[in-house]
Amino acid sequence: MTEKIKLTSDELRLISLFQSVSGATVKDCIIDDKVNRVIFVVNSGEMGLAIGKNGHSIKTLEKLIGKPVELVEYSNDPKEFIGNALNHRYIYDIRLTEKLDGSKIGVIVVNRRHKGAAVGKGGKNAEKVRLLTKRYFEIDTIHIVSH
Repeated sequence: MTEKIKLTSDELRLISLFQSVSGATVKDCIIDDKVNRVIFVVNSGEMGLAIGKNGHSIKTLEKLIGKPVELVEYSNDPKEFIGNALNHRYIYDIRLTEKLDGSKIGVIVVNRRHKGAAVGKGGKNAEKVRLLTKRYFEIDTIHIVSH
C-alpha cells in the first residue's frame, strides 16, 4: 500500500528531522491539523529508538515543531497495526471483514471500562486508527465497540 502514499514537503521535512533527532527510521508522517498533532509511523522494532531514553527524542521533537507527537509502530499485519495504533491493553478482539462491494470494515472490540480511553478525547485515537488503516490497508470503516 505504501507505494500510493504521497508525502507533502512539510511531511518529508518532519521525517528528516525526526530521523536526525531519534536515529529511528520513519515510514510515514501525517500532519493532523484537525487534532493539532503529528503522527509518525516508525519501522517495526524501532519504537524504543524512536522514543529515546526517558522520552528524550519525542520531547525534543515536540519542542522543535510545536505540536504533540504520536508514534505508531508499523506492522504489515492489519490487526497488529491497529493494536499498535490504539493500545493493545484496551483491545479484546479485532475483526476485519470485506463486504460484497469490496469495501473493508474493521471492528475493534474493547472492554466497556476502557472504551473512552480507546476512542480518546474527542475521538482522536479512533480518528488516528481510521486515518492509518485507510492509508495502509484500504479499510474504509472502523468501529470501536464495547464488550
